[in-house]
Amino acid sequence: MAELINYKGVEIRQADQIVLHDVNLQVQSGEMIYLLGKVGSGKSSLMKTIYGALPVTSGEAQVLEYDMTKIRRRKLPYLRRRLGIIFQDYKLLTDRSVEENLLFVLRATGWKDKTLMKNHVREVLEQVGMETKAYKKPYELSGGEQQRVVIARALLNSPEMILADEPTGNLDTETGREIMDLLYSISQAGITVLMSTHNPHWPESYPGRKLFFDNGVIKE
Repeated sequence: MAELINYKGVEIRQADQIVLHDVNLQVQSGEMIYLLGKVGSGKSSLMKTIYGALPVTSGEAQVLEYDMTKIRRRKLPYLRRRLGIIFQDYKLLTDRSVEENLLFVLRATGWKDKTLMKNHVREVLEQVGMETKAYKKPYELSGGEQQRVVIARALLNSPEMILADEPTGNLDTETGREIMDLLYSISQAGITVLMSTHNPHWPESYPGRKLFFDNGVIKE
């Protein structure tokens, strides 16, 4: 199995406040990993360091062979193309259809052939059970359907790892379970899923590795 993340003695800060210290974390390909802890315990901050939205200023931090202590801003798009990011608040473009949202990402990441792009969008929408909703605008969809579109968007560039920040946080239990079925099947297909959650039942129903965030440290 390939090593995707290797953090040694990392300190994570937000606006001069130390959020996490002495972070030692290794992540392999194909793992399902849960980040568990209270609001403000550092789960989102850790994820932000993985995709380069928050700098790593001390320790050693490798993500997909990139040194996150030295990575240049112009290299971040190349790193992010290898990651799929799922935000709790969806971040979909509300003035465009589902298909146009996904085509926008493909264009932004260098795709050119329109036929290939449309075919690929159809494939990922089929993967998440949203192929019949391609023409709809995000506000015409339920929360669960919007989250499926966000997962489709995360899968567009065949990522090696998916970062999911509270992907079921705004959903009812039944819809949340459908999203978990989808994420778990993605991890079973060999893509690493790193997911923050407040729901203690998910790790029981969908087994994976648990990381507990408490008082500025991460414990297994």
